[in-house]
Amino acid sequence: MAIEIIIVILAIIGVIVAYYLLKTATHLIINAVLGLIIFFVANAIFDVGISYSLPALLVSAFAGIPGAIIVILLHILGIAFV
Repeated sequence: MAIEIIIVILAIIGVIVAYYLLKTATHLIINAVLGLIIFFVANAIFDVGISYSLPALLVSAFAGIPGAIIVILLHILGIAFV
């Protein structure tokens, strides 16, 4: 009887942890897609020439739209992502 209760408690904890991990992953995916859209628009309209590299995508994924704008500004200024 005690084993079943422990298994149920561990299953509930596992579901809660999985929920928060997937919730975080969803935000990262949404931010990454928005960052790619901003990079595409900047390249198409303003001909900035930003490459779709892993570091640029990671910055936009973690920081969202402001991160993508920072990547664009750093590229224009020649500081990073050149």
